[in-house]
Amino acid sequence: MAIYPGLNMEFIRCEDKPFEEGVRRAAGLGYRFVEPLVHNGRELLSEAGYFHSFSMDNDPLEMKDILAKYGVEPSGLSAHCPLMRPEISVPYLEKAIRWAAAIGCKVVNSDEGIRPEWLDDEECFQVMRYTLKKTLRIAERYGVYIAIEPHQSISQKTEGLLRIATLVPSDYLRVNYDTGNAFLAGEDPYAGLRAVLPLLVHVHAKDISVPQAHLEKGKVTGTPVGCACGKGVIDWRHVCAILTEAGWRGVLSVECGTPLQAADSLTHLNAVLKGPANAN
Repeated sequence: MAIYPGLNMEFIRCEDKPFEEGVRRAAGLGYRFVEPLVHNGRELLSEAGYFHSFSMDNDPLEMKDILAKYGVEPSGLSAHCPLMRPEISVPYLEKAIRWAAAIGCKVVNSDEGIRPEWLDDEECFQVMRYTLKKTLRIAERYGVYIAIEPHQSISQKTEGLLRIATLVPSDYLRVNYDTGNAFLAGEDPYAGLRAVLPLLVHVHAKDISVPQAHLEKGKVTGTPVGCACGKGVIDWRHVCAILTEAGWRGVLSVECGTPLQAADSLTHLNAVLKGPANAN
């Protein structure tokens, strides 16, 4: 298969477990790829072993050793930051890019963040262009993609997502498409996926339960995690058919809330990916 299931580390947050335990569990379920979350500085929960986020003040090779210990690879680094706050996002993204390169990861996933109320419409894009221009100098040097995800007020619509992802002419500015966020924002996730294919480098395989769809569709710009793939409103055969027809190769990083959902997602996605349309 040219497309592989992966697992965002959010699946273990419900159990208050540290990073290494999350990696161990993901590997035990059968995942070959994981998507770690990183942060700056120190915070109580991860320091005490109750949260899976990994501090970038640690040695990146420590994370690389943990991944190697359990035989998994990083599909992307979850490094979300406010692109419209360059005083925050520039040093954070530059550090995340160097960190990703050190662990052998080719993608840093982010979104534009919450829009500051003091910026007008055009200023938002001017500031994001500055942030991306600055950080892409590092990304290009290290060979790491910055992938923009549909998640906030601008990127929730495919048009806004594509505008952000083309603010700077660089081969290393790409898209991490989140099917669940797009659906909840009122977009057609399949049409959106087709629209971003030329820039697509990573996919968040997020399904949305029927109750959540009824409650929140068109009212929110995204959600932290979804339900198990195959248990919600997203048609994964359709998603995989679009990707396969385009010749796309990469990882579907499952974003769900529990280990059971992670197990169910892997079973479903493996069945879909091993179907006739997705065979080598």
